[in-house]
Amino acid sequence: MWKMTKIAAVAVGLAAAMSASAGEVEVLHYWTSGGEAKSVAELKKIMQGKGHTWRDFAVAGGGGDSAMTVLKSRVISGNPPSAAQTKGPAIQEWASEGVLANMDTLAKAEKWDDLLPKVVADVMKYKGAYVAAPVNVHRVNWMWGSSEALKKAGVAAMPKTWDEFFAAADKLKAAGLVPVAHGGQNWQDFTTFESVVLGVGGPKFYQDALVKLDDKAINSDTMKKSLETFRRIKGYTDPGAPGRDWNLATAMLIQGKAGFQLMGDWAKGEFLAAGKAPGKDFLCAPAPGSANAFTFNVDSFILFKLKDAAAQKAQSDLASAIMSPAFQEVFNLNKGSIPVRAGQPMDKFDDCAKASAKDFVDTAKSGGLVPSAAHGMAIAPATEGAIKDVVSQFWNDDKVSVADAMKKIAAAAKTK
Repeated sequence: MWKMTKIAAVAVGLAAAMSASAGEVEVLHYWTSGGEAKSVAELKKIMQGKGHTWRDFAVAGGGGDSAMTVLKSRVISGNPPSAAQTKGPAIQEWASEGVLANMDTLAKAEKWDDLLPKVVADVMKYKGAYVAAPVNVHRVNWMWGSSEALKKAGVAAMPKTWDEFFAAADKLKAAGLVPVAHGGQNWQDFTTFESVVLGVGGPKFYQDALVKLDDKAINSDTMKKSLETFRRIKGYTDPGAPGRDWNLATAMLIQGKAGFQLMGDWAKGEFLAAGKAPGKDFLCAPAPGSANAFTFNVDSFILFKLKDAAAQKAQSDLASAIMSPAFQEVFNLNKGSIPVRAGQPMDKFDDCAKASAKDFVDTAKSGGLVPSAAHGMAIAPATEGAIKDVVSQFWNDDKVSVADAMKKIAAAAKTK
């Protein structure tokens, strides 16, 4: 097991302010871009304020896939970190292995059940007990626009339908700009695809096809239209897209070189980190056709079982800090997401975040709130990986027909 290092107080006043038993907390995460790094720095600051030593274990790349590979290696070797960024069904998988710490004592003391929407709380629990602490709520089905690029191309407003989107893309192309900034990595391909499926088919079809993995939905005319729309978007990306990191695609909008990006609201953190103002320098809108839906992606941390008392205290303080109103506010202001705590004041948040918070509540009532299949919230990791590979292959290889893609998605959906 990972052994925590005890930190001695150097003065009576400091000792009183610190935790009774301080330790080193090693946190594995994949928040490495500008806006993300600023966000995680706030958690580090809080933990240091409690007297703990923060050991940063950042693993870049792959939308978290690389981090999960490293985490599995560490756990198998008997040397897990104190905490790790994980989400969705993967939380249940780790819990079923018996390696996670039970957080119910803290959760009950701080009344997490009253603070979290049930749809989020259920994801954080295993057999009724909390095993993960949620950090935020991301909306995945956002589309971002560069005010500079759109103005240059004569695009008056963010498109609400796919027909309007392609008309705007043609104007951007004619103006010598890149219509769609995209990073050709499989998780980015899948992110775009799920927004297309949501926009073309609506939330019920999305649930049937990408959450329930219903064979009839996957082989339907609606899926055919979704794949055709998805492939058409590819024609509006630039030759430099393959392999590009998502934040570099966002930078193309920041620099006025590209018009649109289909990406979750973590992209907003990049605009803000660059000093750009929402509504002025950049625009936000639900992906075409998905105004009445919300694909959610909740970042969270699992805590591993540790024997050392100081380590356990540090873990508890970490979970408490994650759920604190102060951290929820400052973290999400930097990250571009919205607080996961119910009733959190939104006064300091921008119009994009306020719209996201309102839509989160509204879609929960209307049935339009759906988990992101592309971001580990809806289906088992192995199934998600198989579908993601098929979607990415279809995006990258024009020789793969729509009919073949539908057959491959149906087969991938059966992966266990």
